[in-house]
Amino acid sequence: MMHCADISCATRGRGCYELSAELDDVVRASGIENGLCSVFIRHTSASLMVCENADGEVLRDLERFMSRLVADGDPVFRHTAEGPDDMPAHVRSVLTQTELTLPVRNGRLALGTWQGVYLWEHRTRGHERYIAVTVLG
Repeated sequence: MMHCADISCATRGRGCYELSAELDDVVRASGIENGLCSVFIRHTSASLMVCENADGEVLRDLERFMSRLVADGDPVFRHTAEGPDDMPAHVRSVLTQTELTLPVRNGRLALGTWQGVYLWEHRTRGHERYIAVTVLG
């Protein structure tokens, strides 16, 4: 059995946006009790991750680390069509993940106690992001 759905997330700029509740809704709507949930973001300047959801400082630390690793306006980047955060956003996306595969157990995502699924927006301005979700079981 397979169930496909699309979800969207309006971002307000660089940062993390939790998708766990929306993904759980898709899994519940699928009627699939046990299987896998594939999540794919349809963008090259945002990514997906499973991360701690209890302490927001974890997400802020990740952003501080990534900002040091891939700095906006770095002169090494020539692709600047949409501004100084354009190419850094692409690099961030390549260094992280655009697809996740998550277990489904008893009709829900089988995440750990302190885990959440996040969209990580790498651009400094807001965007409407689209995520394809496929539940197999």
